[in-house]
This record gives sequence, structure tokens and C-alpha cells, in this order.
Amino acid sequence: MNIIVCVKQVIDPEAPPASFQIDSASNKAEMKGAPPVIDPYGEYAVEAALKIKDANGGKITAITMGIKLLREVVKKPLSMGADELVLLEDESYDGADSHSTAYALAMATKKVADYNLILCGREASDTNAGQTGSGIAEILGLPCVTLARKIDINNGTARVEKVTADGYEVVEVTLPAVITVSNEIGEPRYPTIKGIMAAKKIDPVVWKPSDIGVESNQVGNAGRKTAVNKLFQPVHEGKCEMAEGDSPEEAGANLAMKIREAKIL
Repeated sequence: MNIIVCVKQVIDPEAPPASFQIDSASNKAEMKGAPPVIDPYGEYAVEAALKIKDANGGKITAITMGIKLLREVVKKPLSMGADELVLLEDESYDGADSHSTAYALAMATKKVADYNLILCGREASDTNAGQTGSGIAEILGLPCVTLARKIDINNGTARVEKVTADGYEVVEVTLPAVITVSNEIGEPRYPTIKGIMAAKKIDPVVWKPSDIGVESNQVGNAGRKTAVNKLFQPVHEGKCEMAEGDSPEEAGANLAMKIREAKIL
């Protein structure tokens, strides 16, 4: 089994809101004082790949796209047990939407060539769009199963338990295919000291647009199919009014009157 896992370096979703800063001119979010991380759902996809490798053997290639990629961050799939890391790293990739991201990843997958399965997280924590995996499948002409909680491989077929609103359904798909992975797959394993040391010795392969056979105007901001009209942090305001009284009974009655006046009841 040769597996490709698509991961993404993102702003840490667990960081406090005060760490985020919105650039209204460029409609981009920046983080101050906290390092980026691998997207949590991307880690679930890596865990799914490792479980398949444990059961069937094979090779895992992680692919990520962006600019200013921190090696200590994007090498995490290697420290978890992946075998190779490909970085789509160039200024041309900046500002991508779901379409131009999926296109670049699909072209990189074609360059890898020898694969049986492509895994992605169900969505990225910075956009929550959940479109990239399906987009890769569409571009490559492959079947796609979303929201996987369990994947079993047997004789060129993937048996997938797909999460639904009220449980799960079982889907079988012929490989090669694209599968997006949900958190129900199980907690990602921690990198071991041995894995971290091994990852340090692996040099990632860096591909620019020309390396994957595309023009710069087909990826990143130039290749977008959507536009962000406005990116902003919502303002949350609260108002507190006390219901007082000389006794608990009177305070309760006053509270009831205020609730009725506010038409809550």
C-alpha cells in the first residue's frame, strides 16, 4: 500500500483569541506569540494512514502546501511514522482557496504517481471548508468517501465506516480513491523519540509550480475560484441587570417580571 496524506500548517486553533490579528486590507489572519501547528484533522488522516500501514505494510508520503513552512512543524507526520515529506513551497502558492489548493495537491499526487490511496482531514481548522479532499478526487477522476471513522483495506478495496448524523454507514470503494478522515478514527499517536530523531535526518522534497507541471497563475491566489469579501473577529457584548429585592421571594418576583418584559418567557 502506497498512501499519500495531505496535511496543512495552520494557526493553532487552541490558542487564545487575543493571539489572533486580522489584517483587514488583505483579509488574512495572523497569530502573534504562538507557533503554527499541523491541522488537527490532518493528524487524524496521518493516524489513519499509519493504521493501514500497520495492517498492510507499505509507504506513506505526506504532502503539504504553503509558504514559510516551519520544518519542525511540517515534519510531524515523519516523526509519527510517515516515510517521506513533500513540500509545495513557493510564493505562488500563497492565498489559495479550496480549488487552487486541491489543484496543486492533485498535480503533486500525479507526480508522485505510485499511490493506492489519498487521505485528507475532513476539513482544516482555519477555514472549515471541507472541500479540498473532494476537490482532489474530482480533479483526478477518483471515487471519494468523506468523514471516515474506520478504514479497512482488502484486495484492492477499501471498506469505510462513514460518519453520519445519527451513526455511521458502511461504504466499499475500489482503490485508488480519496478518503477524508474524521476524528472518530482515533487519537493520533504521539511521536516517539526514535521517530523525532529519524525525522530530523529526512530532508523534505520541495516542489515549485513548475516541478508539478503547472503555471504560477493556476495555483495560490491567482488560481482562486472564490473571493473573501470580509474577514473579521465578531464582537461579543454582554449586558447584566440585577433583580434585587428585600427578600429572596421579592428578588424572584422581580426577576420573573424582568424576564417577561424581555419576552424571554
